[in-house]
Amino acid sequence: MEHWNSTLGSGFLLMGILEDSGSPELLCATISALYLLALTSNGLLLLVITKDVRLHVPMYLLLGQLSLMDLLFTSVVTPKAIVDFLRSEPTISFGGCALQMFLALSLGGAEDLLLAFMAYDRYVAICHPLNYMVLMSPRACWLMVATSWMLASLSALGYTLYTMHYPFCMSRKIRHLLCEIPPLLKLACADTSRYQLTVYVMGVTLLILPLVAVLASYTLILFTVLHMPSNEGRQKALVTCSSHLTVVGMFYGAATFMYVLPSSLHSPKQDNIISVFYTIVTPALNPLIYSLRNKEVMGALRRLLGKYILPTPSTF
Repeated sequence: MEHWNSTLGSGFLLMGILEDSGSPELLCATISALYLLALTSNGLLLLVITKDVRLHVPMYLLLGQLSLMDLLFTSVVTPKAIVDFLRSEPTISFGGCALQMFLALSLGGAEDLLLAFMAYDRYVAICHPLNYMVLMSPRACWLMVATSWMLASLSALGYTLYTMHYPFCMSRKIRHLLCEIPPLLKLACADTSRYQLTVYVMGVTLLILPLVAVLASYTLILFTVLHMPSNEGRQKALVTCSSHLTVVGMFYGAATFMYVLPSSLHSPKQDNIISVFYTIVTPALNPLIYSLRNKEVMGALRRLLGKYILPTPSTF
């Protein structure tokens, strides 16, 4: 069979959910609104954490990194999907596909590791409060952040280079919202069974190990919270942890569906729906989940708005 990706001028067609939808205009408007919400909420949360010195603590440093990852992740995928739909040209170059895959894998992997570090932060804060500033020092926090970014980027680079080295057949249509490994391998002319098995095993490992760390941290937190003498302290701990567990559930649920479940158990259309969930819906909801029930963040937001946007008029 003839190969067509031997030159950098070759490209793919991203046949995402907008092309397969029964009401593409309505779906495009909804996706655009969610993207604007993600930009606004994550950008505002980053601004609040940066500007308010009261939030310059480990918990909010990690939360700021999560917002940055969500902001970048959705921006790697959503604007192109919207523009392609409006122009009726869902094309992406070979190099553009490789770049999008690398960025998506890097940001997704970094968030995977960061969520585990955030769970450890809550474990130390609740179970070992006296040692919190020692175990979660600024140096330790930045080491966690750097580890998340570096390990995810190295892993993504290896996956991207190996995936894109395959010869692809005449079919250029990727039935997915973005360039990801599973739908792209369906276009390969070579035998990819061993590589698919490697991707599956590594995907399960990279998802399960952080998830086990998260579950272990919150199991220990639950035991500690149940023995707290103060109802107020117990409630505050549960509110903080429930927000994090909600985000963890959305992220790992979507990632498990895409990378852990065998491909025979889900269709390309289902994959498209899940891809919208973790690239657009989750980044829009994460900052709302963390901030709306957090008195410190809401207080910092009110102070920021009062200082820069709605300053009180001076009286003479």
